[in-house]
Amino acid sequence: MALTMFTTTWCGYCRRLKSQLDRTGIDYVEVDIETTPEGAELVEHANSGNRTVPTLLFDDGSTLTNPSAREVERHLASLAS
Repeated sequence: MALTMFTTTWCGYCRRLKSQLDRTGIDYVEVDIETTPEGAELVEHANSGNRTVPTLLFDDGSTLTNPSAREVERHLASLAS
């Protein structure tokens, strides 16, 4: 299952979530919305026009904004079942 995390370089919440996902072994692809306009557009669409990060995009098109690692794990499990 592919997971994309939209971030910025200065976002502390992004650094924290990346660290948590790395510890739990959840793979993700990181996209910096400040250098990838398409990523910024997706984040804005998912967050009522706001560029709120971290925003995660899952294979099924669903998103989570600023989730905990546990929320990510639960969402991935629900998609797998």
